[in-house]
Amino acid sequence: MAVHFSRGELAARRGAAVRAMEERGLAGLLVFKPESMYYLTGYDTFGFCFFQCLWLGRDGRMTLLTRAPDLRQARHTSVIEDVRVWVDGAGSDPARELRQVAAEHCAPGDRIGVELDTHGLTAANWRRVEAAFEGFRRLEDASELVSELRLRKSPAELEFVRRAAELADDALAQAERLAVPGAFEGDILAAMQGAVFRGGGDYPGNEFIIGSGRDALLCRYFSGRRRLGARDQLTLEFAGAWRHYHSALMRTLVIGPVGPEQHAMYRACGEALDACIAEVRPGRVFGDVFDAHARVLDEAGLRAHRMNACGYGLGATFAPSWVDGPMFFAGNPRPLEPGMVLFVHIIVADSDAELAMTLGETVIVTDGECERLSRARRRSTPGVS
Repeated sequence: MAVHFSRGELAARRGAAVRAMEERGLAGLLVFKPESMYYLTGYDTFGFCFFQCLWLGRDGRMTLLTRAPDLRQARHTSVIEDVRVWVDGAGSDPARELRQVAAEHCAPGDRIGVELDTHGLTAANWRRVEAAFEGFRRLEDASELVSELRLRKSPAELEFVRRAAELADDALAQAERLAVPGAFEGDILAAMQGAVFRGGGDYPGNEFIIGSGRDALLCRYFSGRRRLGARDQLTLEFAGAWRHYHSALMRTLVIGPVGPEQHAMYRACGEALDACIAEVRPGRVFGDVFDAHARVLDEAGLRAHRMNACGYGLGATFAPSWVDGPMFFAGNPRPLEPGMVLFVHIIVADSDAELAMTLGETVIVTDGECERLSRARRRSTPGVS
């Protein structure tokens, strides 16, 4: 079996989820998040793009309802013993089959939690579930029940995160090696992702972000490739992924001479990143980290060019995103706690001058100063050639 954690650790996680359900008075939980399924059972699949749900009862019993292609996937990658298959067909209604699963495990009047805040449950499928359960059981949003447990990583999880960080560093080394005048963006991406794969890693939760020239100011992946000019800028946001656990990095590399404006942006980004990371410790809240980011960049005259958030949580996530919350934004009162894995990024995009500068790295919250995972030391200049 390709289960990456011990049965004991998975059982402890499910025990914590059951206790959280009991505190809320829930008889069971309809698990639609692929991250939750993976966390609780080891189940590893992209089959969540179809109708798929894991029942977790307050007695700890589990039933997975899925399609035929994922029957063997569940048996190979998870500790789930009761796997039910709904059959594709013109009149198929897996939501009604899910209702039958719930009926086997709970009594009339019981409250059932459901994970609504997930790409694993489309609005159309949620309407099917609502219709199937109408007049049968009370459903209530419990989207954060398992997600809260996932925020604080176990020692075994942190080892996976550290391995992911090593792979991210390997990818960065390839980018810095290849970022020269005339280089093709496709070759840079291939070398970066190849470094992760050669190291035994995974596809990340979303595409590597790459952009050069004026596209270096963008913060999303888009289709299309170009070659680097003699004077250019290349923004990269990417992650190493190991057993779906992520460690992200972000850099803007300057090809050719570095002008004074961009060097000043780089210096401000470095100061802002260091100020943010100094705030990542118990006793602080997520809003404190954002305030450090804003203070440094605003004092550097970059208020108009910075973002309204400066990072987020990371963990074991599935497509379409590796973002795992919470986020660093103004006023976020969420306390920082040991065991959290966080990506801190500084993004400056001056559209008038068509200049970009970014820096970002992943850290682990500890009892004191946070653990900075990247072995790549920050250069004195963003220039690479």
